[in-house]
Amino acid sequence: MTKFRPLHDRVVVRRLTGEEKTKGGIIIPDTAKEKPMEGEVISVGPGARNEQGQIVALDVKAGDRVLFGKWSGTEVKIDGEELLIMKESDIMGVIG
Repeated sequence: MTKFRPLHDRVVVRRLTGEEKTKGGIIIPDTAKEKPMEGEVISVGPGARNEQGQIVALDVKAGDRVLFGKWSGTEVKIDGEELLIMKESDIMGVIG
């Protein structure tokens, strides 16, 4: 992967693929599937600055599995891979 370093409190997330069949065994076409709201953190920025000008580190780190809002982040393509760049505040929590 190209060296890409997010700035401030931004996080790069790889969306994890969702289940492609319903519980009843019906295959869902790509066009009807909702994009999953779960992903793996690829890289994180150094953190945002507080009022005193000090950098406050992020709570998430590379490798964390996270849940994020349905419309969170900006989709980008880096080295042919679709990734999301979002602020840490768009992440709802860490799984596990």
